Amino acid sequence: MADENQIETASAPADQPEGMAALEALKDNDAGSATDSNVVAEPQIDDHGRSYATGRRKESSARVWVKRGTGRINVNGKDITEYFARPVLQMMLAQPFETAARTGEFDVIATVKGGGLSGQAGAVRHGISHALIRFEPSLRPVLKAGGFLTRDSRVVERKKYGRAKARRSFQFSKR
Repeated sequence: MADENQIETASAPADQPEGMAALEALKDNDAGSATDSNVVAEPQIDDHGRSYATGRRKESSARVWVKRGTGRINVNGKDITEYFARPVLQMMLAQPFETAARTGEFDVIATVKGGGLSGQAGAVRHGISHALIRFEPSLRPVLKAGGFLTRDSRVVERKKYGRAKARRSFQFSKR
């Protein structure tokens, strides 16, 4: 029995250097992945000097292209003041540029489908934010802190059977 214990303890130090080498290899891999996450992504710009992104809100989806320019925003072939007549909606589209301190530096071309004007404005804003990050990846922390990269997942609740609307019951009648 004493010989077996000596054999086990004698074999343990022989395995230790291999185990240490494996641990060092793992540490090297972890260090490499940690530095990879700190590296800023490369810009994704096409041949026309544009970056593309898709934005969504409620039932609306917007395809957005961002390029260097004078600050013009076209939505479905119309100027922003024509398409989104309400100043609040126009202000929503300008928020990502103001937060990133890039007002008047980019032109935006967007096509949007589905939903109403409020949902469409939210979809275009979401698309602008993502397209800006693809054009200039260093803006990600600023836009993320402002909450512009999160897709607002709230949608209209569906109507259920046995109900007048999504949650409203039919009027109760005692007799």
